[in-house]
Amino acid sequence: MLSNIGFPGLLLILTLALIVFGPSKLPQIGRAIGLALKEFKEAAKDIPNEIQEQVKEEIRMAKESLPNKEKDTD
Repeated sequence: MLSNIGFPGLLLILTLALIVFGPSKLPQIGRAIGLALKEFKEAAKDIPNEIQEQVKEEIRMAKESLPNKEKDTD
């Protein structure tokens, strides 16, 4: 998404942000956006791990619910 903006678009966004928020608020806003992006990326990395753990748990529960053939043959 951000790769399609280019330099002129980025310059326009920064200029508009400077006009709207002023030079004193710009560092705070940039820091907040950076932290939010960092948290979003970390959460996005955790999603596949959580899905994999849930699938493993479902497989384990399915295996436990199957009858044990060793007990049936005794």
